[in-house]
Amino acid sequence: MHDEQNGHHRALTELRERLAGGLARARLTQTQLAARAGLARTTVSEALSPTKPVPSSKTVAALADALRLPVQELLILQRTAAEESGAIPMGGPGRPVGEWEPHDLEVHPAGPGETAAASGTPAARVLPGYVTREHDRMLADAVRDTTAGRSRIVVLVGTSSTGKTRACWEAVQPLAGQGWQLWHPFDPTRAQAALEDLHRVGPRTVVWLNEAQHYFGDRTVGEQIAAAVHQLLVSRERGPVLVLGTLWPEYAHQYTALPAPGAEDPHSRVRELLAGSTLTVPDVFDAPAMAAADALAECGDVLLGNALTRARTDGRVTQDLAGAPELLNRYQQASPAAKAVLEAAMDARRLGVGLHLPQAFLTDAATDYLHQSDYDHLTDDWAEQSYAELAKLVYGKQVPLRRTIPRPPRRPPTPTTAVGTAAPQATGPQLRLADYLEQHGRITRRHMCPPASFWHAAHAHLTNPDDLNNLTRAAEQRHRLQWAHYLRHQAADHGSTEALHRLAIMREGTGDREAAEALARQAAHHGKSEALYELAQMREEAGDGEGAEALARQAAHHGKTEALYRLARMRANAGDREGAADLARQAADHGNTEALYDLAQMREEAGDREGAELLACQAADHGNTEALYCLAVMREQAGDRESAESLARQVAQHGGSHALYSLALMRAEAGDRESAETLFWQAADHGSTDSLYDLAVTREEAGDREGAEALARQAAERGNPHVLHDLALMREGAGDREGAEALARRARPEALHDLALMREEAGDREGAEALARQAAERGNPHVLHDLALMREEAGDRKGAEALAHQAAERESTDALHSLALMRKKAGKQEDAEALARQAADLGSLPALHSLAVMREEAGHRESAEALARQAAGHGSTEALYRIAAMREEAGEREGAETLARIAADYGNHALHTLPKLLNSLWPYGLDPSGKPTPSWQP
Repeated sequence: MHDEQNGHHRALTELRERLAGGLARARLTQTQLAARAGLARTTVSEALSPTKPVPSSKTVAALADALRLPVQELLILQRTAAEESGAIPMGGPGRPVGEWEPHDLEVHPAGPGETAAASGTPAARVLPGYVTREHDRMLADAVRDTTAGRSRIVVLVGTSSTGKTRACWEAVQPLAGQGWQLWHPFDPTRAQAALEDLHRVGPRTVVWLNEAQHYFGDRTVGEQIAAAVHQLLVSRERGPVLVLGTLWPEYAHQYTALPAPGAEDPHSRVRELLAGSTLTVPDVFDAPAMAAADALAECGDVLLGNALTRARTDGRVTQDLAGAPELLNRYQQASPAAKAVLEAAMDARRLGVGLHLPQAFLTDAATDYLHQSDYDHLTDDWAEQSYAELAKLVYGKQVPLRRTIPRPPRRPPTPTTAVGTAAPQATGPQLRLADYLEQHGRITRRHMCPPASFWHAAHAHLTNPDDLNNLTRAAEQRHRLQWAHYLRHQAADHGSTEALHRLAIMREGTGDREAAEALARQAAHHGKSEALYELAQMREEAGDGEGAEALARQAAHHGKTEALYRLARMRANAGDREGAADLARQAADHGNTEALYDLAQMREEAGDREGAELLACQAADHGNTEALYCLAVMREQAGDRESAESLARQVAQHGGSHALYSLALMRAEAGDRESAETLFWQAADHGSTDSLYDLAVTREEAGDREGAEALARQAAERGNPHVLHDLALMREGAGDREGAEALARRARPEALHDLALMREEAGDREGAEALARQAAERGNPHVLHDLALMREEAGDRKGAEALAHQAAERESTDALHSLALMRKKAGKQEDAEALARQAADLGSLPALHSLAVMREEAGHRESAEALARQAAGHGSTEALYRIAAMREEAGEREGAETLARIAADYGNHALHTLPKLLNSLWPYGLDPSGKPTPSWQP
C-alpha cells in the first residue's frame, strides 16, 4: 500500500498528518513539544519530517500523550508504517530498538517520580531534555557510518554520571525506524551472556555494552569477549553492526596501558579493540551546552531547570540529574555508624574489593571508623539501623548502599588439589555501593589507610581470591607488611594463583623446598605454571640440575614449555651442549619452536647442515622462520651465497622478507652493489619497505632524484614514511631547501622537526621557527621544546622562554619544565622556580614534583610539603618520598618519618626506590594506625 502521489507509505503519511494537526491545535513549537513529551528536540523534528524514517513506538506514544491524541490508534499506524517500510525484527539476540525503555538499558533515572501516560499505556519515567555536545556529534557520525553499511565500535569514556549511557541511548534513536535491533548482554552475568551469544548477533544490531569493564575486564573471559567483538566487527556477512560501550577513565587506562617489559599483558586484545574507538565525555557542561540547557529549561523542562539552579556554578548537570548531590548529602549527613559503614565500603572498593560487598565484612570493618565516643553509644541493633538508613532512596532513585544478589556461577568449578580447596562462595547478604559515592571515596580518601578493623574483617570474611589478592597488594603498597603477609596466606588458601606463586618463591628463598614445590604445583594446577618455571631457574642457578629439570618438565606439562627452553639456554651458556640439546629436544616435543630454532643453530655450528635445515623447516612450518633466516645469514657469512639465497627465499615464501633484505645489506657492505640491488628488489616484491628505503637512498646518492622520490612514495604508501623523511634531510644537507621542505611536508611531522633543528644549528633561526610551527600545527609541539632548549644552551633565555610558552600553548608543558631544570642546574634558583610553577599551573605533574623539591632545597619546608601533598593528591607520591629521603639524609628522622608515612598511606605508585626508604625507617612495616609494627616473624 504505497501512496504514489507523494512517494510515502500511506500509514506513515497519515501518522505524520495527525501529529502535525495535533501540534497546530496545541499551538506549540517543536521545542516546546519536545519538553512536554520528555523527548529530544531532534527526535520530535525527525518524527514530523517527511524525509525521515518511521518514528519509534516510544516516540509516537510520548507525542500522542503530549498532544492529547488517541495513543492506541497512532501506535497501530506506527506499526503498519514500520511493516510497510520493511523495518521488521531480525534473527539473533535482541529486540527492536523502539521497544526498549531507556532505564532498562541503565540510563540514570532523573526526577522524583513517574509520569502517568494516557489510558492504555504504562507509566513512563520522564527523561529531562537532552543537550547535544561534541561527543554526541561524533557519536552520530558513527551511527551514520553503520546505516551506510560499515560496522563501528564506540566506547564512551567518562567519570560516573556524566551522561555516557544517555548519550548512547540518544544516538541509537534514529535506528528505531530502520529495523535495527538492540541487544543488551546481561543474564546470567554480563560476561557470560556476551561470550555465549556474540556469535549469534546478526546484521543491523546494536550491541549494548554499558559498563564495559564487566565484559572486557572479566579475568576469565574478558579477552575472549574482545576477540569475539573484533570478529563481529570485521565480518562482512554479519554487518553492519554498532557496538556501544561505556567505561570510567581508570578502566580505560588500565585496558589501554602498555605492560612493562617482561610483564604479563592481560588486556592485549581489549587494547587493540579500543585503539581509536574511545570517545571522551567531559565531566561538566561548557558554555554552549549551558546555553542550550537554559533554552530547554525556558521551554518548560522542569527537571533540567531545577538541575541548573544547583549545578550552574560547576557545570556538573548530568551528575545532579543522576542524584549525585543527594547521595553526597546522605553520606555527609549520615549517622556516625552509617557513615562508618559507607567509608568502609568506599575503602574496600578503592583498594580492589569487588562490587558485591558482604554485609558481615562491612559490619566488622566499620567499628574502627567510629570515634570512641560514638562507638561507646552504639546500640545492639546499630548495624540493622545503619543498613536500613542507607537503603532509603535518594533523589534520582538511587541508594547509598543497596542490597544485591549475585547470580551463582554456572561454569564447572576450578579443579582443586589436596593442598587447597576451591574458594567458597560468600554467604549472607551482599551490598553494592552507589557509583558516585565510590568515585567520591576514591578521590577524597585516597590519602587514607583503612583502620585495623578493616584489615581484620577482610581476613575474617572475604573469600574471593581476587579481592584478597588486591588487598594484599594494597597493604604492601602502604607498607602494612604484617597484614599483607596474612592476607596473602588467606588468598592462597582460597585458590589465588598469584598468592600461591609468591609464597612458593618465598619458601624456596628460605630453603623450604618441599613446601615451595607443593605450592608451585598447586598454582600450576589452577592454571599458573610460572611458579614451577621460576623454581626451576632458581634450582639451576643453585647448581641443582636434576631438581631444575624435574620442575621444568612439570611446568612444560602444565603448558609452560618456555621452562625447558630457558633451562636449555642456561645449560648451553654453562658449556653443557649435550644437556642443552637434550632439553631443547624436550621443549620442541612440547611444541616450542624457539627450541627448534636453537637446535638448528647448534646443528649448523656442528656441521650438520641437512639436520639444521630440517629443524629450521619444521620451525617455519609452525610459524617461526627465524631459524631459516639465521641459517641463511650464517651461510652467507661462510661464503655459500647460493644456499643462503635459497634459504632466504624459503623465508619469503613463509611471509617474511627480512632474510632477503639482510642478505642484500651484507652484499652491499661487501661491495657487490649489483647483487645487493637484485636482492633488495626481491625483498621489496615480498613487502619489505626497508628495501625500498635502501633503493631510494641509493638512487638519491646517484643523482636520480625522480627515481628516489618514486620509491619513497611507494614505501610511504606501504606504511614506511621514513624514506621521505631521510630524503628530505639529504636534500637539506645538499643545500636544496625548497626540495627538502616539499618532501618533509609529505612525510611524518618528525621530518619538519628535524629540518627545523638543522636550520637552527645552521643559524637560520627564523626558518627554524617557521618549520617548528608547521610541525606543531601537525601535532608535534616537541620541536618547539627542542628549539627552546637549544636557545637556552646558546644563552638566549628570552627566546627560549618564548618558544617554551608556544609549546605550552599547544599542550606541551615539558618545555617549561625542562627550562626550569636547566636554570636550576645553572644556579638560577629563582628563575627555575618561576618556570616550574608556570608548568605546574598548566597541569604538569613532574613540574609540580620538581617545584616541591626546589622549595625544600631552598629551605622553604612548609611550602615544599604543601606542594608535595598537592602532587600526591594528583596521583604522584614521588615528591613526598624524595623530600622524606632528603630529610633522612640530613639526619632529620622525625621529619622524614612524617612525610614517608603520609606517602605510604597513599600507596606506592610504582617508584622503585621507595620501599628502600620505608624498609630503612620501619623494617617490620607499619600498623594500620601508622605506628611502627613491633618485631614479628613471618
